[in-house]
Amino acid sequence: MPSILLTGYPGFLGASLLPRILARRPEATAVCLVQRKFASLAADHRAALVAKEPSLDGRIMLIEGDITSPTLVDRGARLPENVDEIYHLAAVYDLSVSAALAWNVNVDGTCHVLDFARKCSSLTRMHYVSTCYVSGSHRGVFGEGDLHVGQSFKNHYEETKYRAEEEVQQAMREGLPTTIYRPAVVVGDSTTGETQKYDGPYFFLRLIMKQPRVALVPVVGNTRRVHLNVVPRDFITKALAYLSGLAQSENRVYQLADPDPPTVHEVVEALAQATGRRIIRVPSPLRLARWSTRHVPGVYHLTGIPAEAIDYFAHPTTYDTSNTTADLEGSGITVPRFVDYAENLVRFVEENPEVGSAAMV
Repeated sequence: MPSILLTGYPGFLGASLLPRILARRPEATAVCLVQRKFASLAADHRAALVAKEPSLDGRIMLIEGDITSPTLVDRGARLPENVDEIYHLAAVYDLSVSAALAWNVNVDGTCHVLDFARKCSSLTRMHYVSTCYVSGSHRGVFGEGDLHVGQSFKNHYEETKYRAEEEVQQAMREGLPTTIYRPAVVVGDSTTGETQKYDGPYFFLRLIMKQPRVALVPVVGNTRRVHLNVVPRDFITKALAYLSGLAQSENRVYQLADPDPPTVHEVVEALAQATGRRIIRVPSPLRLARWSTRHVPGVYHLTGIPAEAIDYFAHPTTYDTSNTTADLEGSGITVPRFVDYAENLVRFVEENPEVGSAAMV
């Protein structure tokens, strides 16, 4: 029986993706590489999946390890030799991450997974989850065929994901059968609102929710012209599971983004309606907003918005999704409008105040 290797389990995307790829590959088992400190959580996730879908019983193997190790696995463990598909999702998803940690996990970790992939004699595909924000500071349209466009980077997360994708694209050019997926800003499930951490738009949502009926919200840039490309987790995992099964997806790059994203103004309006608030916008220059958040005592405590997150509400890039749109045609998988599921995100936050914003590292 062939094996599928999955990294990043039981992370936000990995936990949702796993049953979808096993449904597509009923003849295969999944081998999930799990950090030791998350072993109990992973076992609980697996038990919940099997309870919901008994046919998965015996098809999910958990192996303790870490992509930062050249061997990937902890001492005494071994990965199976019959791996024919790899889904590499593990990364540090944190805009405030240090350079050393980001490089160790995002770049070195990806290189270790690539080294393993090259040794898999039965490998049919390496699936790598990158990010749209390898675009860095690029202004204008960033295409699925773009990578080197002279961009600089706003944080270590962006830069190390860019460097990691360079390694993956080089392996692809050398003949490793590969598909690259670049999600935009990922939020919770569009139906249940479920998410694993509150970051990105959730910083603004929680700022709104802790205020009375009239809420003050700081804004930067022209909110009616700048777009915020937000996609829910269920779209990402459905699209990834579907596209990964297509023969034509080999050696392609997919930007899993909204082809018609809302403006920042529209996002704020949707959150206002979903929370029952009237929003008073407080305009601020981008540089001043970043500086005051970092250096003025009390500003971060008051807003709860990290300086690194502010940049994305004045992001100068739009994302072409031609490959994604073309290859999803006929699948029924499309990006739902943010306004149509914002209320579900709000309800989840209201019912789950204990969820934090820390990365799963």
